[in-house]
Amino acid sequence: MSWTSHFFANDRIQVYWVTHPFYTLVRWSELIARGACRSTSGDLIDGTLRVGAGGSADAALRFIQTVVERCRQRVCESVMVRIDAGFPDGQTLKGLEAGGIDYVARIRNNAVLDRVAAPYLRRPPGRPPREGRAWCHELRYQADRWEHARRVVLVVVERPGELFVDHFWLITNLRADRYSGARLLGLYRMRGKAEGHMGELMDVLAPALSSVRRPKSHYRGRRLGADSRPEETGVRAQNESLFLLNLLAYEVPHAGRCLMEQATVRGWSLRRLRERVLRVASRVVRHWRRLTFVIAQHAAADWLRLWSKLAALDWASG
Repeated sequence: MSWTSHFFANDRIQVYWVTHPFYTLVRWSELIARGACRSTSGDLIDGTLRVGAGGSADAALRFIQTVVERCRQRVCESVMVRIDAGFPDGQTLKGLEAGGIDYVARIRNNAVLDRVAAPYLRRPPGRPPREGRAWCHELRYQADRWEHARRVVLVVVERPGELFVDHFWLITNLRADRYSGARLLGLYRMRGKAEGHMGELMDVLAPALSSVRRPKSHYRGRRLGADSRPEETGVRAQNESLFLLNLLAYEVPHAGRCLMEQATVRGWSLRRLRERVLRVASRVVRHWRRLTFVIAQHAAADWLRLWSKLAALDWASG
């Protein structure tokens, strides 16, 4: 069975950049891949951690190619990449095209693109409607460091109550006869839901990485022994391990959230799942070799719905 999966490379950056006479704090940049099958499910596929204040495109191509190849081997035959404005430099786009990877990305405005867009930044005659409007214009654009021109779509956005229209640019290697400008815009705007899931991860789990180059000497107020202290080169490995553990920890309540959405036909946030289902008052009753958890009555209905969905899952063997 052939179906399409979308890969989202979202650049989430935690900034710790402080100069001190005795130590230097480090900036860690996180690359996270999100996947969706037929819809924006919000599942995390992979993640990696980069050291330094480099741009979003640094090491992004290798990361994207690795994840896409894994998806093609294990998940699906066709993979489309949707990335934000920090990634599409000439080298990244060239690598994606060489690997036969379809992509749609936003590119940052610059003086050249602003001049190209100027003739299109006009409203049509007549009174504007109450709701906003958007127009898509097909163009070709070649930056100085690109080997050839690429398809770009100018999106002109009219927002209610604003005097001037706004605009931004999308770049893609998808064919215009298969993906019109309006369809391409709808595809890219689905990134908003992925950003919402990322906000939930930061809000509910709040992953915190060490920003000090030197290894830790204390952990939670307890002094570490010499054999327990990591080497300086192991600080990055520890941070990346902690980062990946947070991604795995996100997947557990996210799977429960998806099951509750199926059971109740309503949207569930991770915070709502935690407060209404996971964090409930309970009493443990022990009888012979059996432990019974007696939970609050208001949460029992939600747990029944969750358990029925969990029982219907096809669990992997082993």
